[in-house]
Amino acid sequence: MQANRRRPFGRPGVLVTLILLLCAGRSLDPAAPRAIGNDGADGRFTRRESFHFLLFQDVDIDESSGLYGSRQFEQDMLRELEAAYDRLSRTLELRPARKLAVTIWDPALFDARFAGLFRFPAAGFYGGSIHVRGGTRVTPALVRVLHHELVHAALDAEAPGVVLPAWLNEGLAEWFEARSVGRPSLSPGEQAWLAAVGQSGQLPRLADLSAPSFAGFDPEAASIAYLESYAFVQHLGSLAGDRGLVALWSAVLRSGSVERGVRRAFRRDLETLEQAFRRGFGAD
Repeated sequence: MQANRRRPFGRPGVLVTLILLLCAGRSLDPAAPRAIGNDGADGRFTRRESFHFLLFQDVDIDESSGLYGSRQFEQDMLRELEAAYDRLSRTLELRPARKLAVTIWDPALFDARFAGLFRFPAAGFYGGSIHVRGGTRVTPALVRVLHHELVHAALDAEAPGVVLPAWLNEGLAEWFEARSVGRPSLSPGEQAWLAAVGQSGQLPRLADLSAPSFAGFDPEAASIAYLESYAFVQHLGSLAGDRGLVALWSAVLRSGSVERGVRRAFRRDLETLEQAFRRGFGAD
């Protein structure tokens, strides 16, 4: 899920995602937004599509934006999604063959329906479809959400049966999200925070970040988990560039094993790479 909260030393209002393949026990049908429930609303969605996306928008948004404003928002969303698809194709060479569904929810309904799924306010999540807390215009924060969730959707489309560890899934999504706003590396504040966590002995090991999601983490633990995942993926990218990350995800999805995928992509085992990464932040 994509959540709004603050990260110490980091950019304010940072967006974080917890990927959930099942939402409160309901299968998320990308072609039918009502499958996840729409209690208390009119239950109607407009549908638009572009070359790579199916866009469903809750018609309740019309009440706040007006019909023309709603249509403009839909057009802007599809334009931004297609731009994100092009960036994803260029950087990570992920090109989903099928159209990806994106559901834009009325903000009040989104908050009411999904508040119990995570422990902090959310802006979006992926679960068979990209689900977004709606608005009336495409903001920089929304652009980050779309880029982040697009990585999850593309990886799932590439290999639906493979469940990736959260550090890899979220690390790639955070890495791509950062690229979308012109941040090719950790900020000095983020580096300092990870160093402080590492030197305090509190930096989690990758084994602790290998569940399918960080959904059960408290806000502070989730902040560390997301930033560490991003930092480790960036560390891997520094070894072999974007091509190394492409080789990583493709090898992992083909083999179904992170360890084998890492070895194929970087000619080193995961433990060796993790130890070097941890030493860089003063962790044992």
